[in-house]
Amino acid sequence: MTNRLMIGRALSALATALIPTTLTLAVLRATGSGEDLGLVLAAELVPLLLFLPVGGVLADRMRPERLALLADLTRGLSQAAIGVELLLGAGQVLDLAVLSAVAGVAIAFGMPAVPRLVATVVPDEHRLRVNARIGVATSLSGVAAPALAGGVVLVAGPGWAALLTAAVFACSALTLGGVRTPRPVRLARAGTFGSDLAQGWREIRTRPWFLASVLGHGVWHFMAGLFLTLGPLTAVRELGGEASWVLIVQCGTVGLVAGVFAAPRLPIRRPLVAVQVGAALYVLPMAALAVPAPAAVIAGAYLVAMFGLGLLSPLWETVVAREIPEQALGRVRAFDQLISFASRPLGLAVAVPLAGATGATGLLLAGAVAVGLANLAAIVRTPAARTPEAPRR
Repeated sequence: MTNRLMIGRALSALATALIPTTLTLAVLRATGSGEDLGLVLAAELVPLLLFLPVGGVLADRMRPERLALLADLTRGLSQAAIGVELLLGAGQVLDLAVLSAVAGVAIAFGMPAVPRLVATVVPDEHRLRVNARIGVATSLSGVAAPALAGGVVLVAGPGWAALLTAAVFACSALTLGGVRTPRPVRLARAGTFGSDLAQGWREIRTRPWFLASVLGHGVWHFMAGLFLTLGPLTAVRELGGEASWVLIVQCGTVGLVAGVFAAPRLPIRRPLVAVQVGAALYVLPMAALAVPAPAAVIAGAYLVAMFGLGLLSPLWETVVAREIPEQALGRVRAFDQLISFASRPLGLAVAVPLAGATGATGLLLAGAVAVGLANLAAIVRTPAARTPEAPRR
C-alpha cells in the first residue's frame, strides 16, 4: 500500500505541475492578454481558498483515500474538458476560468485528506522516509513539468498538453483507488459544519507551537512572493540579464531536492526547531538580493534557503501527523494550507507596488528581518519533540 500511495502522489504532483504552463500558453495563444491570464489562474485559487475549510471537515468525516481519489478524478475530467475545447478551437477564457474553478474546488476537498491518508497507511516509524520520497517526487515534478508541458504545446498544441495532464490524473486516481487503509478508520461523530470547524480550531489553540509555526510559515510564503517577483526584475536590470535569474532558480531547485533527500538521513533531534530554522534561512537570499550581491552570491544564498525548505517539508508533515489526533488532522491541516496558499499570491501581488513606495532595498531588508524573527520566535513554543525516526545512512 505504501508504494501505491507514493506512486499515486507522485503522479498527482506531476499532473498538478503541468497545469500552470499549459494554461499560460493556452491563454497567451488565444488572446495574448495578461488580464485574461490572471483571471484564469485566479479562478483556481479563489475557490481553493474558499472551500479549504469545507475540505478539512470532510477529510475528518470521510475515508481519506476516497476524497483523494475523487479529487484527482475531478481534476482529470476538468483538464480533459479543457483539452477538448482547445482542440475544437472553442476554448474561451470564461470556459477555461470555470473549468479551473472546478479544479480549485477539487483541490480544496482533496488536499486536507492527503495528510490523513499518509498517517493512516504508513507506520509511524517509516513516515518521515515516505514523506521525504513524496517530497522528492514533487520537487522533481516542479522542475520537469514546465519543460514537458512546454514541449508538448510547441509540438502538438495546448489541447494535447491538457489531455496529457488529464491522463496523468487518471493514472493517479486509478493508483490511489487501490489504496486501502489497513483497518476501518473510526470517524468522529459528525456534528454541524460550524461545530466541527470550531472543534478543529480548538485543537489548534491548545497547541501554541502549531499556531506560531504556521504563522511563521505564512510570513515566509509572503516574503517568497516578494522575492520571486523582485528577483527576476533585479536580475534583468542589475545582474546581467535573464541568465542570472535562471542560475538563481536552478540553484534553488538543487537545494530543495537536496534538503528533501537529506531530511530522513540527518540526525535531527529537535525536528520542530529544524523546521523553524529551515524557514528562517530565507533571510539569506532576501538580504543578498537587497544589496544586491553578485548573482553567484544570491544563487548560493538561495540554494541554502531552499535546502532549509527541503528539510522543513517532510519534517513538518511527519511531526504534525504525530502530534495532531488523526480525527482532527484534516481540519488542522486545512488551516495550515489556507495560510500558505493565501500568503504567497498576496506577496506576488503587492511586491511591485510596495517596492515602488518604499524602494526594493528597504522592502527586501524589512522582509528578511520579518521572516527571520517570525520563524525563530516560534522556536520558544516548540515542544521537545523527538526525532520522527532514526536517520538512515
